[in-house]
Amino acid sequence: MVRTAILVDGGYYRKRATFLWDRKSPNKRADELYAYCMAHINDEKRTEYARSLYRLFYYDCPPLEKTVFHPKTMKGIDFRRSDTYRWTLEFFEELKKQRKVALRLGELSDERATFRLSDEATKRLFAKKISIDDISEKDFDVSFSQKGVDMRIGLDIASLSYKKQVEQIILIAGDSDFVPAAKLARREGVDFVLDPMWARVRPDLFEHIDGLKSLWGKDSQKPR
Repeated sequence: MVRTAILVDGGYYRKRATFLWDRKSPNKRADELYAYCMAHINDEKRTEYARSLYRLFYYDCPPLEKTVFHPKTMKGIDFRRSDTYRWTLEFFEELKKQRKVALRLGELSDERATFRLSDEATKRLFAKKISIDDISEKDFDVSFSQKGVDMRIGLDIASLSYKKQVEQIILIAGDSDFVPAAKLARREGVDFVLDPMWARVRPDLFEHIDGLKSLWGKDSQKPR
């Protein structure tokens, strides 16, 4: 029985899950996340070994709590009163109820939080498909940075590998920031699998992982 730790980049998972399986309530999204991870553990298509879940590590940041000035409405938006704020806190609470789930929260660097015109609206504006007068409140995205999420993922990969706590790590993520930690884990004999949830990954990433595996898909299986 191979001990497997599953590490989830929370911001990435929520974005991809919404794209693949639509929006859901906090409790249904939490149940879906747990079921998705357990599908890796119980993957019927594997043939080489059986897996047991060591722990599911979920990495994210608390929701934005700041009031941010909106350039279109010329008013401050209090994010503590937003649906996103309430949804995120409830989602975290639901995750805490799941068996063997460890919540790892970073910090928000919101000192310079601001609204910026979305990429799509910017393209349409400079292509002269719309004018300034056509810009609406929905064409803006709030911009802020996260601190500590990638660091916590890297530290946990290193700790799990050095302490020989697991034989396999499955990382649900989409960028290449994990490469140094993945290389360390592989040097320590850990089987390292990346799950980008059907998003494309750079070809050169394959030399730093032991496997690439996404489950379910957009049309083949929709979790309830």
